Amino acid sequence: MIVRRERLADRAAARAVQAAAFDRGEGEPPEARLLDELRKDDGWIPELSWVAEINGRVVGHGVCTRGHVGEVDCVGLGPIGVVSNAQRAGVGSALMYAMIGAADALGEPLIALLGDPAYYSRFGFVPSTDLGIHPPESWGAHFQVLPLSMWTESIEGSFQYAAPFDTIG
Repeated sequence: MIVRRERLADRAAARAVQAAAFDRGEGEPPEARLLDELRKDDGWIPELSWVAEINGRVVGHGVCTRGHVGEVDCVGLGPIGVVSNAQRAGVGSALMYAMIGAADALGEPLIALLGDPAYYSRFGFVPSTDLGIHPPESWGAHFQVLPLSMWTESIEGSFQYAAPFDTIG
């Protein structure tokens, strides 16, 4: 497996991964449309769009886009997806570690996400309210943050995702 930054030639494959990973049998999943809209948004950060490939085939994709806690820039993670025949093989974890490392290297203070605490706690994510950060909606412990090297305790308030998160659902 190779985990690397997404290239222009990977865009269709990355979208296909998100569509397949979130397929519920009810038409195109919102996560695929969300990815399309995030790419057009000012919050898109090319350095934080990553793919995992096995034998030259893209099997996983994850992205972080610009978010804010009050006036402080940070990032929101998602969507992240892995095709079904590559799940439970470490692809998602490898993508997570790559994106965490990249966001930290870019000087981001924190990563926020909505997901299963039992899964994301292994990467160091904690309920956002533990750090004084409030979710955009009433998501409870499922809205989590990971403080990075540039984190300071003065960062508190409401988290805001990139605009497409508000319109795609």
